[in-house]
Amino acid sequence: MTLRQRTADRLVGYLFVTPQLVGSAVFVFLPLCLVFWYSLHEWNVLADSFEYVGAENYQALLDDPSLPSVLRATGLFSVGLVVFNLLLALLLAVLLNQKLRGLTVYRTLFFSPVVVSLVAWTIVWGFLLQSNGGVNGLLATIGVDGPNWLRNGTSAMVSVVAVQVFKNVGLNMVLFLAALQGVPFELYEAAQLDGASAWSRFHRITVPMISPTILLTSIITVVGSLQVFAQIAVLTQGGPGTSTTVLVYYLYQQAFQFHHFGYGSTLAILLFVIVLVLTLVQWQLRKRWVVHEQ
Repeated sequence: MTLRQRTADRLVGYLFVTPQLVGSAVFVFLPLCLVFWYSLHEWNVLADSFEYVGAENYQALLDDPSLPSVLRATGLFSVGLVVFNLLLALLLAVLLNQKLRGLTVYRTLFFSPVVVSLVAWTIVWGFLLQSNGGVNGLLATIGVDGPNWLRNGTSAMVSVVAVQVFKNVGLNMVLFLAALQGVPFELYEAAQLDGASAWSRFHRITVPMISPTILLTSIITVVGSLQVFAQIAVLTQGGPGTSTTVLVYYLYQQAFQFHHFGYGSTLAILLFVIVLVLTLVQWQLRKRWVVHEQ
C-alpha cells in the first residue's frame, strides 16, 4: 500500500469518527466543563448575579445536613433497583429461553413496558398506589387492608423501586435472553451426561458464559439508577419527608426550585464522581468474575 493510499484510508477513518467526536465534545465534555465552572460561582438568576465564590459551594456540600439522608435514599434506591432488576431479568430470560407455547406473547408482554412513555407509566402507577387505588383494591378482595403506599417512608421507597423495576426489566431480559441463546447446547448435554444438576449447570455453565452480558447490564442499571428523576417527581416529590429524595431530585430542587444554581452544579459534580467511581470499580472487578477477561 502506497503512502497516498494509507493517507486516504486514514482520512476516511477520521471522517467516520468526526461526528461522534463533535457530538461528544459539544454535548458531553463542554457541559461538564461548564458545570464545573458554575460550581465555582453563586449564580442567582432572579437577582441577575453571577459571583465567583471559589470552593464555598464544595464546603457547603460537606456541611449540608440534608446530604447524608439524600445519599442514603440514593443508595437504597440504587441497590434495590439493581438487585431486583438483574435477578428478575435473569429469571425471566431463563424461563423464556425454554420451549414454551406462546413464547412470543410472553416476550412481548414483559418487554412492552420498556417502550411505554415513562411519565405515563409513572402517572398510572401513582393512581394504582393510592390508598383507594387498584393495588389496595386487589388486596381488599383477599381481606388485606393495604397502606397508602406513597405516604409512608419505607413503602414509598419500595413502591418507587418496584415501579422502576417493572418498567425496565424487559430491556435487561432481552439482553440476557440473547446471551443465553449464544451458549452452546453441547455444554449442557455434556454436563447432564456427567450427572450435573440443573443448579450446577446454571451456576457453572450459564453464569460464566453470560458473564460479559451481566457486566454490561449491571453497569447500565447502576448508572440508570443514579439518574432517576421522573419517577420521584411524579410519585413522591421526594417525600414523605426526604425518604425518597435521591441525589438527582435534590439537585433539581436546589437548582430549579431554590435557584441555587452554583450549589446545584456542585451536586452535579458529586453525581458525576459517584457514577465514574462505581463504573471504574465494576470495570476493574470484571477481571475476577468475567470469564473472557480472566
